[in-house]
Amino acid sequence: MKRFYKLVTSQAEPAGGFSIRLDGKPVKTPSGQMVVAPVSALADGIVAEWAAQGENIVPDTMPLTQILITAIDRVAGERKTMTDMVAVYLDTDLLCYQTEDPPELSAQQNAAWAPARDWFARVSGVALIVTPGLSAIRQPEAAHKYVRQAMDAMDLYQFTVFQLVTVVSGSIVLGLAFMDGAVTPDDVFIAANVEDLYRAEIYNEALYGPAPHQEKQRTTMRADLNAARDFLDRLKS
Repeated sequence: MKRFYKLVTSQAEPAGGFSIRLDGKPVKTPSGQMVVAPVSALADGIVAEWAAQGENIVPDTMPLTQILITAIDRVAGERKTMTDMVAVYLDTDLLCYQTEDPPELSAQQNAAWAPARDWFARVSGVALIVTPGLSAIRQPEAAHKYVRQAMDAMDLYQFTVFQLVTVVSGSIVLGLAFMDGAVTPDDVFIAANVEDLYRAEIYNEALYGPAPHQEKQRTTMRADLNAARDFLDRLKS
């Protein structure tokens, strides 16, 4: 889409929050709802994204906007369904399926995964089951109860970020730790890509470079995680 506006601003709304305005007119979601940020710091970030657009509007360069629209258009109406969907990740959590062979990969997995598992055990009081097998395991009911309570305590915008990180990483434990600030975007990226990074060492990727599709996937994931962190930090401002 061609850029059709000159001035981008935010405006406090009587019902609360800050709408995003293009030449005074409100930005709307695909479903026709006004794009309203809950806090001014987030509105400022979204205004900056729209203002930075060049001749063409490129949605992929506006991650804060995309996360907010997801919250408004999808999560607000599908919260229960999405909660049930994300809860399933606990029994298939990436961090709980640690290989024993080769030992080098196992060591790298443990270095990247154990801190988040230990964090979960501290905050929940439940030690997760870790297996070297591929068959799905059932985590303790106390762990499931803790995860449900943690998700229910999140507001709309927090849950939107949480489910994004969980789905991107394949780990609900990483998602929860991310929300708590116990892991960084880099921590999540490394944890989610241990095997890929291990193979990169074997094939001397530092010298020959990654395959184009791998580089694109990694760049997209890093951008998503950094945007999620920025979104959360702005919510707290």
